[in-house]
Amino acid sequence: MIIQKAQTILFQGDSITDAGRDRASVKGLGGGYAMMAASRMQALYPELGLTFLNKGISGNRASDLAGRWKEDCLDLKPDWVSILIGVNDCWRRYDSNSPTSAEVFETHYRDILERSKKHGIGIILCEPFLLPCPPDRVAWREDLDPKIHVVRKLAREFAAVLVPFDGVFAARSVIQPPDFWAADGVHPTSAGHALMASAWIDAVV
Repeated sequence: MIIQKAQTILFQGDSITDAGRDRASVKGLGGGYAMMAASRMQALYPELGLTFLNKGISGNRASDLAGRWKEDCLDLKPDWVSILIGVNDCWRRYDSNSPTSAEVFETHYRDILERSKKHGIGIILCEPFLLPCPPDRVAWREDLDPKIHVVRKLAREFAAVLVPFDGVFAARSVIQPPDFWAADGVHPTSAGHALMASAWIDAVV
C-alpha cells in the first residue's frame, strides 16, 4: 500500500469529485466516488487513521485548478492529492464554443503537479472518461482522447499513481450498457461512482 498511517488524502477535480459536497465543511466528501473510496478505506484499514478531504468544484477545468491550487491544495498540506480533471476542458468545446487544446491542458496540469512535487505531495492521477451516451458523445472522443494521453504521460513523468477510469468504464460497459454507469456519458450513476471507488482503491492498495 502506498498510503501510510495518519496520512491525509485530498480529492480534487470537477463535479464528478464534488458530488454535492458540503462546501461549509472541509471534511465534506459529497455523495460520489470520493466519499465511497474514503469510507471503504477507513473501514478496511481503521488502524491507519487516515483523513480524507474533498475540494472538487463542479464545472472546473484544469485552468481553474491551477488558479486555486495554493488555497485548495498546498495550504491544506495533504500527503497525497488525487486529481480527476479534463472532461470540462472537452465539454466546453461542444456546449460553449470554448475549447481547451491538449497543449494548454497539459500546461496547466503540469503546473499544479510541479507545485505539488515541490511541497512533497504524493500524486494520484485519474483518467478523465467519457461513455458513448447519448450518441453525440462519440464525437467528443476526438477532443478527450488526447487529454487522456496527456494524463498518462504526466503520470509516467511524475512517477504518479494512475487510476485508469476510462479503461475501467469501457470494460464494464461490455457487461452493462454505458448509461448504466453514466446516464449522460459524463456524470456517474451510483453504480458508476461505486465502480470508480473500487478502481481507485485497487490503484492505491
